[in-house]
Amino acid sequence: MIVVLDTNILVSALITPFGNAARILDLVLRDDIRLLYDDRILSEYREVLLRPKFGFKTSYVDILIDYLEAEGIRITPSVINEPLVDKDDIPFLEVAISGKADALITGNKRHFKTRTAKRLKIINPEEFLEIWGKFK
Repeated sequence: MIVVLDTNILVSALITPFGNAARILDLVLRDDIRLLYDDRILSEYREVLLRPKFGFKTSYVDILIDYLEAEGIRITPSVINEPLVDKDDIPFLEVAISGKADALITGNKRHFKTRTAKRLKIINPEEFLEIWGKFK
């Protein structure tokens, strides 16, 4: 399966290492699922994960981002001209659509209510793991 991970999934995975988001990150790290990204997404991952409120070590964040970049699939997405609730979510939608992702996994499904998003499976971690269980 090929997925796009919203930043909130990475944050949740690192804060709650035994939660559903962490299980999904484990699948990415084991190369059971492939991650789509572009430079904007990697930049947001890095910026958010390095916020002082999380307390993640820079070296650990760098290792994670380097791994995602090396093992994931870089996409040059097409532009989608539809407004989203949060404009910072546009890269995730563009990469998912352009890369023909099987799913965009997010904790904020309500942020992706657009015509274009209807062509894509936008699901939360619990929904993904349910699908993954049937897929395996």
